[in-house]
Amino acid sequence: MNETLVTEFLIQGLSETPGLRTLFFPAFLLLYTAALLGSLLIVVLINSSPALHTPMYFFLFNLAVVDILCTSTILPKLPAGMVASKTISYRGCMAQLFFFTWSMGAELLLFSAMAYDRYMAICRPLHYGALMGPRACALLVAAVWVVSLTNTSVNTGLTLSLPFCHSNVVEHFCEIPPLLKLSCAPTGLNEAMAFTADVVLAVGNFSVILLSYSCIIACILRIRSAAGRRRAFSTCSAHPLVVSTYYSTIIHTYIRPTSSYSLDKDKLVSVTYTFVAPSLNPLIYSLRNTEVKAALRRLLSCR
Repeated sequence: MNETLVTEFLIQGLSETPGLRTLFFPAFLLLYTAALLGSLLIVVLINSSPALHTPMYFFLFNLAVVDILCTSTILPKLPAGMVASKTISYRGCMAQLFFFTWSMGAELLLFSAMAYDRYMAICRPLHYGALMGPRACALLVAAVWVVSLTNTSVNTGLTLSLPFCHSNVVEHFCEIPPLLKLSCAPTGLNEAMAFTADVVLAVGNFSVILLSYSCIIACILRIRSAAGRRRAFSTCSAHPLVVSTYYSTIIHTYIRPTSSYSLDKDKLVSVTYTFVAPSLNPLIYSLRNTEVKAALRRLLSCR
């Protein structure tokens, strides 16, 4: 039975330079506040406004819940480590790995569900109400959470079986690649499972999204009215850009051997999919939407 020699990990952070740490502290605090408040606002608005009880906003509601889970798992520890203790217990690190991997997998799957929803709305509008009813949406979201939970359970379980005795210094936060670098046991099975999960969740879902948006663009270009084309593009224009950025960073991090993982070089990549994306999602997907703005005005007027 493996014995874990490391009982706590040291979170090194993005920089040990005092001047940069002074800049990073308010930046990460601002990112966390913006991501948390923005996602909470989306949850409240969609839950309280009957006009937003549609499939598109149902998926956005779940995306906001995922972003709350992700940011609450990772972001609070970073600014706290810049002014107080930089250590995290072994159990705390494994819990962080579990919930982060869960939220990351759920976000990847939700992006595909959202792309499928837009495909049905634009390419098959006459069948949209029948094929994207409450039961179908609930089944899609249930599959998102179950598949992502299964993925994180397998990968976290494999990580728990590893002994850590080479070092206890973890760069930025606990995720699979930097933890595998610290193990003093062979990590071939862990790498194979992480690679398989990323091929299925990242590459597979990204292919589904590319196919969906290829069909969407073809349908939009067949619309004769210029106003109709603009309206159709406006309903899905932000999604491909955010998805491309998010998926490219995930694939860059996970689809390669652990030996090629550079703890310093890949910090910026990790920042993109863990900090920046959850902060921008509420603004890009919802708060710039006229229906959400109308719901926000109604909510404020009621208060």
